[in-house]
Amino acid sequence: MEPGEGSSQQKRQVLLFFVFLAGCLMGSETLRYSVMEEMEIGSFIANVVKDMGLDVENLAARRARVLFDDYTPHLQLDLHTGNLFVNKQLDREALCDLTEPCVLNFQVLFENPLQFFRAELWVKDINDHTPTFLDRHILLKIPESTAPGSLFQMQSAQDLDAGKNGIQNYTISPNPHFHLKLQDNGEGRKYPELVLDQPLDREKEPELSFTVTALDGGSPPRTGTALVRIVVLDVNDNAPQFDRPVYEVQVPENSPLNSLIITVSATDIDAGINGELSYSFSHVSRDIQKTFEIHPISGEVSLKALLDFELIQSYTINIQAIDGGSLSGKSTVLVKVVDVNDNAPEIAMTSLTSPIPENSPSEMVVAVFRVRDKDTGDNGNMICSIQDNLPFLLKPTFKNFYTLVIEQPLDRETSTKYNITITVTDLGNPRLKTEHNITVLVSDINDNAPTFAQNSYTLFIQENNSPALHIGRVCATDRDSGTNAQITYSLLPPQDTHFSLTSLVSINADNGHLFALRSLDYEALRAFEFRVGAVDAGSPALSSEALVRVVIVDENDNSPFVLYPLQNGSAPCTELVPRAAEAGYLVTKVVAVDGDSGQNAWLSYQLLKATEPGLFSVWAHNGEVRTARLLSERDATKHRLVVLVKDNGEPPMSASVTLHVLLVDGFSQPYLPLPEVATDDAQADSLTVYLVIALASISSLFLFFVLLFVAVWLCRRNRASSVDRCSVPEGHFPGHLVDLSGTGTLPQSYQCEVFLTGGSRTNEFKFLKPIIPNFIPQGAEREMEENSTFLNGFGFN
Repeated sequence: MEPGEGSSQQKRQVLLFFVFLAGCLMGSETLRYSVMEEMEIGSFIANVVKDMGLDVENLAARRARVLFDDYTPHLQLDLHTGNLFVNKQLDREALCDLTEPCVLNFQVLFENPLQFFRAELWVKDINDHTPTFLDRHILLKIPESTAPGSLFQMQSAQDLDAGKNGIQNYTISPNPHFHLKLQDNGEGRKYPELVLDQPLDREKEPELSFTVTALDGGSPPRTGTALVRIVVLDVNDNAPQFDRPVYEVQVPENSPLNSLIITVSATDIDAGINGELSYSFSHVSRDIQKTFEIHPISGEVSLKALLDFELIQSYTINIQAIDGGSLSGKSTVLVKVVDVNDNAPEIAMTSLTSPIPENSPSEMVVAVFRVRDKDTGDNGNMICSIQDNLPFLLKPTFKNFYTLVIEQPLDRETSTKYNITITVTDLGNPRLKTEHNITVLVSDINDNAPTFAQNSYTLFIQENNSPALHIGRVCATDRDSGTNAQITYSLLPPQDTHFSLTSLVSINADNGHLFALRSLDYEALRAFEFRVGAVDAGSPALSSEALVRVVIVDENDNSPFVLYPLQNGSAPCTELVPRAAEAGYLVTKVVAVDGDSGQNAWLSYQLLKATEPGLFSVWAHNGEVRTARLLSERDATKHRLVVLVKDNGEPPMSASVTLHVLLVDGFSQPYLPLPEVATDDAQADSLTVYLVIALASISSLFLFFVLLFVAVWLCRRNRASSVDRCSVPEGHFPGHLVDLSGTGTLPQSYQCEVFLTGGSRTNEFKFLKPIIPNFIPQGAEREMEENSTFLNGFGFN
């Protein structure tokens, strides 16, 4: 195949495609209907369904309608039958004036799917107007020397009807001098002329009159009359002559009133009154008479009314010059109206769909409208556009119809509505444009899940709170609207099943406010986590969740608890201090804990009371009791110390502990025996024993000596060996204890036993160490058992 042949074949294929596309848009050939003017409203015209070959059941579903070019609903379409009816009385003269035939173009539009059918409505004339002469009295001045056969122009009658209902004939009343002759003006209209049959004789008959009757072609015919009066003048043998038989002039349609169009000129070689000329219009229509005027002396033709190219494009003006002898000359002025761009484009909205769902598909038709410009040429050519950056597209369809379709996906959360400005601009100079604003609303669908302001929330609550206390709020937002944005909050089942979430907190389903259901204890539960869900009310519902961590803030609600020495009501432990101890000797250590945390558990120690102030001191941070100076023989043997343990809370809480210290002369044995008398109560018991012994000695001297021997022996043994063993019994101490170094507090899981080891040389204080038994010499142990048995036998406990 030659290259030229391939190119021509492609052109033929493209041409066939556009021919097929035009046929789809235009439907069938133009339909033609006719109607008589002034027909009653509701009169049947035709059935468009049969003419178009369509199914009547689809008329309503396809939203069929009738659109006229002048936007006037002359006809009405019955969507159930497809019949066309007269919607308003038609006046052919008002619609088309003198134009014949009177044709109204309209289209039958189907919106779904989009389809057009062209049609024409021919409005037929009826004889509803009577011929009328503009001047009911016509005056003609005719010289008496006028030869028979001479013609005299007469004013023609006007009839608004057209065709055969227009003026068809003129008649004249019988007279011996004149008869009528009908002439054609070249536009299908007839006008009368008088023909002189016999010479006039001014001396015999200076004036004569007769009646001229105009008849139209209606049935029955209508008539109009005018009286013609003939004045016979003296001889005037020269008629006026124009310098040109035809004048041509172009006038812009925007010319102002009283503008000079042209000046016509005629001459008459007669002298005197017979040479004086008068200019006037001859056989002109009503439009010309109301639009133009001519000066009778100067011959200047000027505008009397504004021109409109869209109504009338040209005028043919017949002008006559009449001299003083009533002779006339004829000329014609052809006025061509030049179009200017004086009409802005028009926009007629046919249909608009709003609101539209945000998930509407592409190519969906949103609006159908039509544009029109009454100008011609470039002044009537139009360009239609909308703003950029809109998800819509304009598509031309048929005969200046446009559709607005969706081009890109819509998102209501980005834009809830679109203000679209349709701009139509013509190509005239200067360019005129028309703008039409439409608003397209976008309806919401549930395409956005609720979103929490934070992925996780941390809430703080003071322990020992009141029940139903508001502890905070979670907040989620939904970009949708209406029910799709109504959010309901709920607590999600916890993954950790060690605690019951529903017994701790609750949530307001409407606003996300969180409440503590019961009083919380920091020492029992320091923090817990749970997840909150937010669900919208859309269909289907969308949800999201967030993590909430509740941290319980500690209060100073626990007093310090002393672990050593234990204050449990049992016999107090006595601390032994050798008199040879130096200053700073470690006597003992007060051990305490606090169930609180932070600064509420920071403990400090201070010596509250002492038997001998200044002898002992307590270290504030670790609770160690040490000697403040060297001991002397003058210092008392027994000392009672009260140590205050205080935390750092607000307000602070405290506890006190009593220490018993016994000064001894020194000890080097691993263990020293317990002193026989440690307290005032022990001394009282000993005194009672001695009284019993004294009473018994009275009855038995032998028994007295035995008891005296035993007492002396026991005192010696006590001085030789003294053992003081103090133990802290095992027990469960308060939980949630925090170990703070150097403050004397203990971890929560300890069960501890505190004891002293023998041997005063090491001055070692054993604390919280595994209990390792110290073996007592067998002889000493046996002696202790014997002494115990011996004393028990006498009733000593």
